[in-house]
Amino acid sequence: MLDTPIAFIDLKAQRDTIRERIDAAIARVIDHGAFIMGKEVAEFENALASFTRAKYVMGCGNGTDALQLVLMAEGIGPGDAVFAPAMTFVATVEVVALLGATPVFVDVRPDTFNMDAESLEAAIGHAKTLGLKPRLVIPVDLFGQPADYPSIQGVAERYGLKVLADAAQGLGGALNGHSVGTLATWTTTSFFPAKPLGCYGDGGAVMTDDEQGAELIRSLRVHGKGTNKYDNVRVGINSRLDTIQAAVLIEKLAIFRDELLARDKVARRYSEALADVVQTPVLTKGAESAWAQYTMRVESRDKVQAKLKEAGVPTVIYYPVPMNLQSGYKDYPCAPGGVPVSEQLGQDVLSLPMHPYLDEPRQERIIDAVRKVAG
Repeated sequence: MLDTPIAFIDLKAQRDTIRERIDAAIARVIDHGAFIMGKEVAEFENALASFTRAKYVMGCGNGTDALQLVLMAEGIGPGDAVFAPAMTFVATVEVVALLGATPVFVDVRPDTFNMDAESLEAAIGHAKTLGLKPRLVIPVDLFGQPADYPSIQGVAERYGLKVLADAAQGLGGALNGHSVGTLATWTTTSFFPAKPLGCYGDGGAVMTDDEQGAELIRSLRVHGKGTNKYDNVRVGINSRLDTIQAAVLIEKLAIFRDELLARDKVARRYSEALADVVQTPVLTKGAESAWAQYTMRVESRDKVQAKLKEAGVPTVIYYPVPMNLQSGYKDYPCAPGGVPVSEQLGQDVLSLPMHPYLDEPRQERIIDAVRKVAG
């Protein structure tokens, strides 16, 4: 066991657990031949709606498309300001720029790493001075923990903004008893293979309780179609969830709750064992994390990472460069005073292996290694 490699994310172990069910699900799609928008797509959408308690779920090609579809549904375009945390993956803001709107970067909290409502409010005022029209805020459920939606929603309502929850990492989480998927007007997620609920390729979804909004997304994801594919009533895109990916997701969703419990158990063990040597993740009161990643803050991060690699413990940095410092986005505005917390996090965050199949002996090896190099 001591020589057994440690996987950062072990998709093979998950695959082996449900291999027969996955193989059978894929075979059924191959047999019926409806590879685009086959019956499994609607079946998965209904199952995910039941899981999240969102009224409407619309599958699409990937998590980035999911964000773009919502922005298109809201009519976001030139002159509009869309607010997003600087501590995120580029997909959150690239869709804003692609539609000609202006992303405005907001700082995050040093404890939860999620959007800071005070920084958001300041950023809204700054955007107005720049002649931009504040339209939408995109909190990110970073590393699996829901953002502080009550505080963010309060700011958004004061200024007439809609809230779009970027739950690419957050599906399976909850806040104050409400599941991710129901915490904002719009929620998007990703089924990229490494996500807590991932398929075997690209996939994504949009969730909402708004019936008209749901119908609009269904049109936009298929070229803007109306009553049929030759009656395109608006400009849309081609972003459909493949039937085979939906079939895979049906089987993975069936074991998702158990996997979330296993992730939480690993995270609790990490935190209990490491709290005296690193800054362990902090959950907002009432929050349940999907633990897409277990991300700690450490001093001398690069040195710690190198020593953990020598000890056979893989780690990843999410994210080394905040959006405001990336070459393609450095000219977009930030909240007044900048985003110092996001910039500091880029220097000291480090993510440990996290997946539902991380057994206790491997957990112990990881914990021992971190304590030795960071203690």
